[in-house]
Amino acid sequence: MSCPHESLAAGRWEKLSFAEQMANIGSEVERALNWRFKNNADYSRKAFERALELIDLTLENAKGFARLKEIARLRETMVDYFFGTNQFRLTERLWRNYFLPFAYAVRKNY
Repeated sequence: MSCPHESLAAGRWEKLSFAEQMANIGSEVERALNWRFKNNADYSRKAFERALELIDLTLENAKGFARLKEIARLRETMVDYFFGTNQFRLTERLWRNYFLPFAYAVRKNY
């Protein structure tokens, strides 16, 4: 798999705050959900893969067990929602509501 976020993977990602990282992940999840709604599985999958890449970058730089645990669980539930059986019974609305506060927090600081 290619690395669409090469500049972030090269060290820029770890300079972002946790809220900025989560807001960026949320943007990709939002795209995946929007493309899924529009029945474009290919674009949805690509956005999902970009979100996973950002989650993996976040996991590499996670500071503290609580944060590591949250990000690992986020990854697990996202994979299950988009490509599994949705055993956790998550919804599109839940995903949007999960990431929205991070976007607000980042926006408030600018």
